[in-house]
Amino acid sequence: MMTSTLFCLQTSGQVVVRAKKPKVTLWHYSHPSKMKNRHKPGPIRQLALLLALLLFSSSSALAYDCCIDGIYYNLNTTDKTASVTDNDNNRYSGDVVIPETIAYNNAIYSVTSIGESAFDYCSRLTSVVIPNSVTTIDYKAFANCSGLTSVTIPNSVTAIGGWAFINCTRLSSVSFNAEKCIKMGYRKDVQGVYFVFAGCTSLTTLTIGDKVTTIPSNAFRKCSALTSVTIGNSVTSIGFNAFYDCSKLTSVTIPNSVTHIGDEAFSGCSKLTSVIFNAEKCIEIGLPIFKNCTSLSCLTIGDKVSIIPKLSFYNFTSLVVDRNNGKYDSRDNCNAIIETSTNELIKGCKSTLIPNSVTSIGESAFAYCSGLTSVTIPNSVTSIGESAFAYCSGLTSVTIGNSVTTIGRGAFAGCSGLTSVTIGNSVTSIGEWAFAGCSGLTSVTIPNSVTSIGVVAFRGCSGLSSVTIGNSVTSIGSYAFSGCSGLTSMVVDKNNGTFDSRDNCNAIIETSTNKLVVGCKNSIIPNSVTSIGRYAFYNCSGLTSVTIPNSVTSIGEFAFQSCSGLTSVSIPNFVTSIGEYAFSHCPGLTSVTIGNSVTSIGDRAFSGCSGLTKLVSLAVEPPTCDNGTFKEVDKTTCQLLVPEESINKYKTADQWKEFLNILGYNGVDDVSVDSQNAVYEVYNLQGVRVGGGMREEEVTADVLPHGVYILVSPQSRKKLKI
Repeated sequence: MMTSTLFCLQTSGQVVVRAKKPKVTLWHYSHPSKMKNRHKPGPIRQLALLLALLLFSSSSALAYDCCIDGIYYNLNTTDKTASVTDNDNNRYSGDVVIPETIAYNNAIYSVTSIGESAFDYCSRLTSVVIPNSVTTIDYKAFANCSGLTSVTIPNSVTAIGGWAFINCTRLSSVSFNAEKCIKMGYRKDVQGVYFVFAGCTSLTTLTIGDKVTTIPSNAFRKCSALTSVTIGNSVTSIGFNAFYDCSKLTSVTIPNSVTHIGDEAFSGCSKLTSVIFNAEKCIEIGLPIFKNCTSLSCLTIGDKVSIIPKLSFYNFTSLVVDRNNGKYDSRDNCNAIIETSTNELIKGCKSTLIPNSVTSIGESAFAYCSGLTSVTIPNSVTSIGESAFAYCSGLTSVTIGNSVTTIGRGAFAGCSGLTSVTIGNSVTSIGEWAFAGCSGLTSVTIPNSVTSIGVVAFRGCSGLSSVTIGNSVTSIGSYAFSGCSGLTSMVVDKNNGTFDSRDNCNAIIETSTNKLVVGCKNSIIPNSVTSIGRYAFYNCSGLTSVTIPNSVTSIGEFAFQSCSGLTSVSIPNFVTSIGEYAFSHCPGLTSVTIGNSVTSIGDRAFSGCSGLTKLVSLAVEPPTCDNGTFKEVDKTTCQLLVPEESINKYKTADQWKEFLNILGYNGVDDVSVDSQNAVYEVYNLQGVRVGGGMREEEVTADVLPHGVYILVSPQSRKKLKI
């Protein structure tokens, strides 16, 4: 059997590994000249020795290439570099000094890396010197070195692997001098983040060297014992999650050199109470760098700071600008940051009192300030910027001064606790998303000064019950009141020349076109309306029934989309087209009647109407449809009722032929049974409402002319001849 065995030899002050020549042997090692006088062991002993020899030979060959001065290395003979590695049979202990170079086989090797798990579980290792030649400290390089108390990362290091110092429980201080380290917390060929210093429960002090320019992402994440950190003046970038969950860190100073701070850089630092921000030209700050810093109260802006990025700081209780700062100030102890030259408040907090000298509230000035409960905007302010108070979830009331002319895009979006807002008489425009998601808002009065209401301005205000539109509004954007499921009253000032709410219809109608542009669950569509606009009832979940009069000729795109409470709808005979998505995602819709004049039905007009069981189409010629018009309608169970003479046409028409139950329709609906005292809305055959709140026995020739009438209740509709 052929074997190869490694030996450590001492030569010229160094230990090297030599491989003996292969030889045939069946027992333990001896010099060949002496073997003839040896007594040969029995077969079982021979086999055991052979297996041990193979195991030793194989493991030694794989573990390292050479051993010099008690340190084991793997060698790259191409570029003459060496990597410190482990030796399972000889744990490192005591004080270890790793050299910059080693000599082996008449060649000089530069020590450039500390390999994966090189010192793992070396519990007796007390100190290590890492030379400036090392560029990589690999995954778990010093893991579980419970006796290691301090370490210095030299300036040559560019990458530190995940868990490199995990569970070094006595490690109390780290000097980080790696000037060009750009990667920490990784593992080769494996996705995920592995915290470099996790479990270092004694690590309280961290010093970032003066020449370090980058603190990589995840660098000191979960250093739960860290109480203080000194960041050198050469640092320009602090990566995302760099100090994430350093739960005992109490204060931090951002030096003047920093230009970039990544997302959640200090997130979860629950004992952090104060921050000194000296970064003179920081142009980018991630979202949100101080998330869940529940003790954070004071932010001090240094005297040379000239740039404060948007969405940079929130949830502080105190904001102070150094009095020598020439660009910003915190005048009148206002607990805010104000741009001196423009009088724009660019950053506020829950304790801010807006001074009377401020002329504008900047973009995202109070965004995400959950501790803010109320705000009074003084008359000196003329504009409220985009997202100025967005997601201030604790904000309950707002008074907007009489000098404000514009409310920016998303200015109060997501303020779910906002119950009242007073809009001053000087406001001329309400921006897109301005109050979207203000679910606690109950009523809104748009003053006469306002001319435009932006797209999605009040979307998702589910608690909103009444809206009053002033006389100057000329533009209302799409979705403006979509998702306002509690809306019951919509009134337009009678002097408005563009919109009206005729006949107490609880809807907003464009006067010149007779188009209904916004409706609610209490809307009664007047018989003068000729079209229902895009998104008119979009996401109106409170709408349970709707009567579309014969005056209507078109139903716009998305008009009734996501009206989840709608159970039945009858589209009159004068309608010629139904727009895309018009009734899509109305899962409660069980019955639909399509008038005889409809020639086209848009894509996905009834998609998602999964509850539909009865579909009546009165058109003699099957209306043209797109592939998705009836998507998610169960065509195996839903009855399709069509004119008897058109059954074969529907059975061969695209999309219609997919219905398995196509039956003839003679104009007589199934009988529906209402309660004994059911109350009806009464319509003539032209779709004109001629009575309301009437019981069936009250619909007589004494109150109405002879003829045929349609009685509509929330549960059913029926014809009555008198």
